[in-house]
Amino acid sequence: MLTLPRSNALAALLGWCLLFSAAAEVPPLRGLSRSDLLQTAPGSARQATSPLEWESRRTEALKGFQHVAGPLPGGQMRCALEPALAQEVDCGTYVRRLISYASSPGGRVSAYLCIPKAALAGHPAPAVLCLHPTDDLVGHGVVVGLGGKPNRQYASELAALGYVTLSPSYPLLAKYQPDLKALGFESGTMKAVWDNIRGLDLLETLAFVRKEAGFAAIGHSLGGHNSIFTAALEPRLRVVVSSCGFDSFLDYKGGNLKGWVQERYMLKMGAYVGHPEAVPFDYYELVAALAPRPFLVNAPVRDSNFSWESVDRIAASAGEVYKLHQADGNLKVLHPQCEHDFPDEARSAAYALIREVLGKP
Repeated sequence: MLTLPRSNALAALLGWCLLFSAAAEVPPLRGLSRSDLLQTAPGSARQATSPLEWESRRTEALKGFQHVAGPLPGGQMRCALEPALAQEVDCGTYVRRLISYASSPGGRVSAYLCIPKAALAGHPAPAVLCLHPTDDLVGHGVVVGLGGKPNRQYASELAALGYVTLSPSYPLLAKYQPDLKALGFESGTMKAVWDNIRGLDLLETLAFVRKEAGFAAIGHSLGGHNSIFTAALEPRLRVVVSSCGFDSFLDYKGGNLKGWVQERYMLKMGAYVGHPEAVPFDYYELVAALAPRPFLVNAPVRDSNFSWESVDRIAASAGEVYKLHQADGNLKVLHPQCEHDFPDEARSAAYALIREVLGKP
């Protein structure tokens, strides 16, 4: 695991000492150590010595996530996609289409699909799933440059670089207001994951998409943890970028989980308010569950939403699982000197990683 240093080297060194000291005192997760993710059974000193041996803990971690978010839908939810075009705009080197597709019986999701003109001309390009941050006005429009805060336009920037990008709406934000219960979902979180997975199904049907290397996922804030949740359950995502998207539930707002107790997130989190240590999943395991796939984290030092110190504790623990996969260089953490943002240098690093994994468009 590579963590890029902060500006003050001495402060960084002291910070790491504190992080590793704190890691040894982190409360257990389902009776298992959070700091020692190679432990495979509660009350046992047995350590996973291969990726195969660690798979049992990975499976239990994903069960813990689905216990709170609801089960990942099965084949009965994989209806015909029936894509429809609502609008097309010429953006110079690419076209931006506002589309919709059926993600489950009775449910449609809107998305922006940006397609480089070279891809339309017979040169298929790799595709990136671009997951938007919280925005209740323009929603997924923020990642294609249609308003909202700056430094969120990664879908349009990637399209300008030659990648096909798909940017689905997130449930219960802006104009996307699905009836989760009627559609069979226990949380907005799982609805988003399923919409994203069905978006990958759609990308696989498109002749202008180069599919051999798999897909990438990138997201900021809400999109940052949406990308992790989706990738943990979806192996077609071969590289993942999370900007300002997570810290441990133990550290989030001082352990106050009330912000997670919303229909668009996970209402079942209400059972753990006041007891964050009892949540049956945490990012320690979810980040490790991405191994050996390349994973880039943007964790600014002044982010008031998610603690960079917590991110580093998670990365240090998950890094041991990456080492188990002989892929310790695939987990990287950036610490830009900014607030809750996705600055130019971090986005550039993300695009370079996507190019490294998926190839040049």
